[in-house]
Amino acid sequence: MDEQRFNMSMRKFLKEVGVTSQQAIERVVREEGLGGKGKLRVKMVLTAEDTPLDHVVEGDIDLG
Repeated sequence: MDEQRFNMSMRKFLKEVGVTSQQAIERVVREEGLGGKGKLRVKMVLTAEDTPLDHVVEGDIDLG
């Protein structure tokens, strides 16, 4: 396996996940009028087809 190629591909994917996830969260906060209303509980689930990967990250986003 080409480690450099793998790392670059993974970083590109994770950058896309981060950018598009932030845009989706901002959109729902704006459309639902949630700004300034406590916290938004979020959960991200990462799976990979044909693998046992099932990674969950949960957290709160302060809407203050």
